[in-house]
This record gives sequence, structure tokens and C-alpha cells, in this order.
Amino acid sequence: MLRDEVLALLKGRGGEPLSGQAVSQELGVSRAAVWKAVEALRQEGYVISSAPNRGYALEQSPDRVSAGELAGALAGRLLGRNLVCLESVDSTNNEAKRRAMGRESDGLAVVALEQTGGRGRRGRSFLSPPGKGIYLSVLLRPRCSLEQVSALTAWTAVAVCDALEKLCGFRPGIKWPNDVIWEGRKLCGILTELELEAESGRLSHVIVGVGVNISQTAEDFGPELAPVAASLLQALGRIPRRAEVAAAVLAALDDMYAAFPGAWEEWLERYRAGCLTVGRPVRVLRPGGEAEGFAQGIDEDFSLLVRWPDGRTEAVSSGEVSVRGGLGYV
Repeated sequence: MLRDEVLALLKGRGGEPLSGQAVSQELGVSRAAVWKAVEALRQEGYVISSAPNRGYALEQSPDRVSAGELAGALAGRLLGRNLVCLESVDSTNNEAKRRAMGRESDGLAVVALEQTGGRGRRGRSFLSPPGKGIYLSVLLRPRCSLEQVSALTAWTAVAVCDALEKLCGFRPGIKWPNDVIWEGRKLCGILTELELEAESGRLSHVIVGVGVNISQTAEDFGPELAPVAASLLQALGRIPRRAEVAAAVLAALDDMYAAFPGAWEEWLERYRAGCLTVGRPVRVLRPGGEAEGFAQGIDEDFSLLVRWPDGRTEAVSSGEVSVRGGLGYV
């Protein structure tokens, strides 16, 4: 859309003027079309000044999410090369899956302001109200083994922590395997889903979904979730722009994907350093029942090493792990 392209050019100038002639030549459109695109952006709340012989300058942006908002921050990156920005969708993971079936290329990013059917691990719903968070999914086609791809969820948690530290100035922790935590409450949910080729059984693609709580209050979460959920508003005392959060997360995911799986040891150590579950009593919930043990460490494939009361140690790679005394689970 032309206004997104014009916005990306103006944002790339960092507030410096850009002539209408330069924009029209860059985009191959008339100056009248450029003027109409600028007027459309102004109608959306962008403050764009204009002066003879100087051109247009972007002075202020509203809290909006669009391809034009994100394109500049993601220039030259694989993830976000193809951006789909939606007001509402059933699930960004579902939308990425639908597009993957059409052989969409590696690096597609789907960003939404609301999910009507957001999902978490083990089929749980993920609260995704309009205007309160940012929800995004990326389509990856990594060249690696199925054993390696199972670690992408853990790598994603590290990447999200990187993004929030860079953007917000604090580094969250990680509850194994993938919850991003601030002061014992969940800031972000991650859901990774993979698809295999029917005939060969080889990996077709991976969808990595991330949902970040941005502006919720305790009242928004309600009495059931307020003790275990948190937002960036609560952590920072202010509401960051959603486009900046989305761009930071997508950039961090791009860095992660570029490193995967070659930088395995580095990312394993970073995950171990950030994992809050290690060193705590845990409750392991499985379809056949539950048992209590002690989280002793993270093994080489990002599984949780649990020491049981009888002295045995088991690498837990599936099931649900709850931290005793953390997140209100126990």
C-alpha cells in the first residue's frame, strides 16, 4: 500500500525532510499520489510537516501498527521482509499456517492487535484483547533435524528477553520451557508449531508465535489471572508503542534465526543463565498424573533435569512443569 511505503521512507529519515519529488522518484508514482498518501497518514494521526523546497518531515507518530511503521526498523532482515499487519485475526499462528500452505516464503511475519482465538501450550486459550498487547507469528523453514527444531521454543524465549531488555531496559527471566517472566508473573507467551511433509516426514515449516502483554492493568486481567500475569505497563509505569515492541521482537527473532542452530552452545548457556526454574522445587504434571521433584539444571537439548526424591534424575522434555511457590501454581 502506497501510504505504508511513504511512511517507511519518512521514518527512515529520522525526522529530516524528504522532498515530494524524491519520494515520487523512489516509489515510481506521481507527486499527487504522494500528497494523497501523506494526507491519508495525517488522517490516521501522523504529524507530518511540509515546507516549500524542503519537503515532508515526520514529526510524531500515533500508536499504530502497520507495515510502514515496521519496515524501517526491519530493513535488510529476513524476518519481516513480507509483513502482514491485521487489526484482528483468529490467531496469528493460524494465519501464518494458512499462508504457509500456499508456499509462502521463509520469513513471513504476521502481526495483529487482537486474536479472537489465541492459543497457548497444551490447547489453553491465550487472552488477546484488542488494544492491550501485540501478537505476532513468523514462518520459518530451517534446515535442521527434528531434534534440533524442538529447541526453537527455548531459543525464542531468549530472543524475546533480548528484545525487551533492549527496548525497555530490564531483562525478564524464563520459566521453563518458554514463559517470559517479570517479578513472578507472565509477560509473554510463546507457541511453536511445526508441520511435516506427509510423504517424506521431513520438516516443512515452523510457526513461532509470540504474544506480549503491553497495557493491561490488574483489572484487565481479572482476579484469576492478575496474580500470575503482568504487562509492560506494570513493569515500566508507562505504555510503550506497540509498533516498537513488535519491531524489537521481530528483530530479535531474526537474530535468533540467523544463529540457529549453529550457535547452539552460546544460546544454551544464555538460556541456562535466564531460566528461573532451575534450583527450585517443581511439580511435573503429565496425563498419567503428577509428581514433585527438584529442578537441577538444563541439559544439552534444553530439557529440564529433574531430581526425584528417590535420587533418580530425569530429563523432562514434555508435560507441564510448575514451579513451587512461583506463578501461583502451588
